[in-house]
Amino acid sequence: MKVDGKLGAWPATAVIDEARRHEKAGYDGLWTSESAHDPFLPLVLAAEHTGQIGLGTAIAVAFARSPMQLAYTAHDLQAYAGGRFILGLGSQIKPHIERRFSMPWSHPAPRMREYIMAMRAIWSAWNDGAKLSFRGDFYQHTLMTPFFSPPPAPGGAPEVFLAAVGEAMTAVAGEVADGLLVHAFCTERYLREVTLPVLSRGLTASRRSRAEVSVSMLAMIATGDTEEEMARAVAGTRQQIAFYGSTPAYRGVLELHGWAGLGDELNSLSRSDRDDKWEAMGALIEDDVLHAFAVVAEPAGVAAQIQRRFGGLIDRVSFYSPYETGTETWDLILRGLKSPAPQGAGRGIQD
Repeated sequence: MKVDGKLGAWPATAVIDEARRHEKAGYDGLWTSESAHDPFLPLVLAAEHTGQIGLGTAIAVAFARSPMQLAYTAHDLQAYAGGRFILGLGSQIKPHIERRFSMPWSHPAPRMREYIMAMRAIWSAWNDGAKLSFRGDFYQHTLMTPFFSPPPAPGGAPEVFLAAVGEAMTAVAGEVADGLLVHAFCTERYLREVTLPVLSRGLTASRRSRAEVSVSMLAMIATGDTEEEMARAVAGTRQQIAFYGSTPAYRGVLELHGWAGLGDELNSLSRSDRDDKWEAMGALIEDDVLHAFAVVAEPAGVAAQIQRRFGGLIDRVSFYSPYETGTETWDLILRGLKSPAPQGAGRGIQD
């Protein structure tokens, strides 16, 4: 199981230090995300100041950009990183695409399938000299002259990973992507019973095997060395689960467990005018829900629990912690996951 870290976006000196530290610690990859900062610019710095660690976006918002624009950015990053770049994409949701980015929204799964195919056609024109002639329902790319064609990138086209929660987008990942980015709002049961079977159907449609796609899990972790740290971690994790659970797009995960009513209650609270609504929402996340979505353990026991839940199901893991924790904690967990056979299961925390 490969282990990936998270790269911040600001300031530049911190980005460089983080990238170097993660590589030295032995992480396999380093992800940036798109929220309050551009996800690509920090990776240029990371590419310059590292030599082996993989670099990628988890995620960049696809529909905020045209396939051509994103193809250029990814191609250049692949060159800067010497073939170490992974383009991780996500669709975002309709309000953000239309109202924040002022871009069109329609049929997200078919559009994403075509988006990735369009980028591959563009990269083929640059890397292989193929004539660019992509005509789809959403995108058309038929003009590419030598003046606008960059030289081939080291390692060829970057791998494309796709973030998905629902079945339609998961199937698209199986059909056209090199990897699946599993959202943090996912349980072991949902992964086994929904995500992986749907991914398999997508692979079958594209006549590919499971070995040809990488499954990357963003694992929600609540951990701490003291009772105070653990309490803070658990509280933050409960609120994060509540935030995701209030989103209708993620309702299917709750429904599988029989928690649809919880989703309704969370959604209603999220739209209320209560000053304490986020705290109130977190209080609705009972222990069984908390432990279904998150690994809750002391640092020494986290690696074994990740292996027990997800070993054999996923190929890569990264840690999601909606609270502050020192780097030593994550490095300890990294070493546990890199060990050939973690010693013991560790002690889970039942708060």
